[in-house]
Amino acid sequence: MHRRHLLGAAAALPLFHILPGRAQGAISDGVVKIGVLNDMTGVFADQQGMGEVVAARLAAEDFGNRILGAPIEIVPGDLLNRADIGMGIARRWFDQEKVDIISGLGNSAVALAVQTLSKEKQRIVIPMSAGTTDLTGKDCGPWTAHWVYDNYSAAKGPVTALVRGGKTKWFFVVSDYAFGHSLEANATAILKGLGGEVTGSVRAPLGESDYSSYLIRAAASGAQAVGICAGGADMINIAKQMGEFGLIKRGIVPAALNCSLTNIRSIGLETGQGMVYAESYYWDQTEATRAFGARFAKAHGRPPTSFQAGSYGAITHYLKAVQAAGTDATAPVMAKMRETPINDFMTKDGVLRPDGRVERDVCLMRVKAPQDSKGEWDLLQVGETISGADAFRPMDQGGCPLVKA
Repeated sequence: MHRRHLLGAAAALPLFHILPGRAQGAISDGVVKIGVLNDMTGVFADQQGMGEVVAARLAAEDFGNRILGAPIEIVPGDLLNRADIGMGIARRWFDQEKVDIISGLGNSAVALAVQTLSKEKQRIVIPMSAGTTDLTGKDCGPWTAHWVYDNYSAAKGPVTALVRGGKTKWFFVVSDYAFGHSLEANATAILKGLGGEVTGSVRAPLGESDYSSYLIRAAASGAQAVGICAGGADMINIAKQMGEFGLIKRGIVPAALNCSLTNIRSIGLETGQGMVYAESYYWDQTEATRAFGARFAKAHGRPPTSFQAGSYGAITHYLKAVQAAGTDATAPVMAKMRETPINDFMTKDGVLRPDGRVERDVCLMRVKAPQDSKGEWDLLQVGETISGADAFRPMDQGGCPLVKA
């Protein structure tokens, strides 16, 4: 979809009544307060966690930790992968602690809940690592910027690549909550659209440690690939156990439908070599990604994941919009975020669509063989680039009520 069409659609969005006190004065409450709410201690902590907070603070540093004369404050929160806890923190931040925006939002169940709250409170939310496409589909909101990826873009690249390579029969192992269900649905639709076949699927609880019974069923189904509809430590355990139980040696490929740099390091190159997955950032991609990777590693001890790199880009884009709008009031800031192209080391001419989806190019990453790696974090080869228009679900197919036909 061309940018002029996106801007035209944005103009068609309904006008919203602004709550008292949110549009008056340059900076409400005298501070720009940014909440980073994600999994700080659980199965997704390595790829989200304090790394997203560190990246947000680096973004604030680039503005001298002040904007329009007011201080910038970054507030971390641990949602413990529970929607009730995430909602409780978000409501307290909005109602009592005067947080202006919430970034991160850890997993899909939390993100959907907090997005509903953002509609009520008219505050901006930036889901970073939540994958469900419902965020920009039937449950879309006017104050959402779904930043790094979603379950459509995560599935499309690896499913397409593996089907082209002859892996047409798939079995899905699915984390049993909103994220896993959405990833399975998107991957299945893409697979069947390419002429592939689903030989079966199972759902496993978040945080499961023993996948042996699920993988025995996968092997018996005649599958050529196991679609891993899980993230974080769950994704790592499934891939590792596929190796331990001999599925990979039998030619059954682990299809990484949600993967991260830290996941690959944990899986190891011996098991992970040849695996493909879709990603918007890798530290060793360009001079600019290497420069940010080094800066982040100096602060955090290792290169960033795409979610952590995305945290820097999202907060930078938000602060630029505050600066351009001359206020932190929600409506004018969101308007600036939509009308301003997104350009940084991770994104070139990205667009925030009217449905809330950030559209950018995505790359296919292939995990290196052990003999090709030159260091601890030299794990990936950058493959073909998928344009943003192809990588993400077309806006008119999502069912977002904010989008005009």
